[in-house]
Amino acid sequence: MADKMLQKLYVEKELCKGCGICVAFCPKDVLSLEKGKVTIKDLDACIQCGQCELRCPDYAIYLGGK
Repeated sequence: MADKMLQKLYVEKELCKGCGICVAFCPKDVLSLEKGKVTIKDLDACIQCGQCELRCPDYAIYLGGK
């Protein structure tokens, strides 16, 4: 597998309400809250499990295309 990341993690900041649910469910500590919004702090650690996308009540974070 030439490309480690098959999908990229995206955050729609305008949709994020800063609840922190995605941060709490991330098993690899990829996400953090800064200034009331989620940020990606370590994309290389992401294992693409999809827990952040699954748990976000506001559809503000998702895995998408290459």
